[in-house]
Amino acid sequence: QLRLVESGGGLVQAGGSLRLSCAASGQSFRKYGMGWFRQVPGKDREFVAAISWSDPDTYYADSVKGRFTISRDNAKTTAYLQMNSLKPEDTAVYYCAADLEGKGSRIGSRYDYWGQGTQVTVSS
Repeated sequence: QLRLVESGGGLVQAGGSLRLSCAASGQSFRKYGMGWFRQVPGKDREFVAAISWSDPDTYYADSVKGRFTISRDNAKTTAYLQMNSLKPEDTAVYYCAADLEGKGSRIGSRYDYWGQGTQVTVSS
């Protein structure tokens, strides 16, 4: 079992920044691929970014590329999502997820564990 806890969400003005953290506890964190997804009420969950456990490789949705950066600190068993130049359309609940295969993925169903989410609200 792997437990994931997100933090760092909040209210920010457009153009501002937030850094989300995803603290993992349980099994060996370093072997998991990690992803960030977001969801707005009434809409499907949307891929944001992912990072593999080795190298590591990173992947981004087009809507956040150049503004968001995913990273991980295996020693701290924590993944991060640095969000800059935030826009009102980035408002959502953000979830982190862990992928047992270690690759990271744009597809939510490939993840084995999920956090409870943290709310990000960007005001215009």
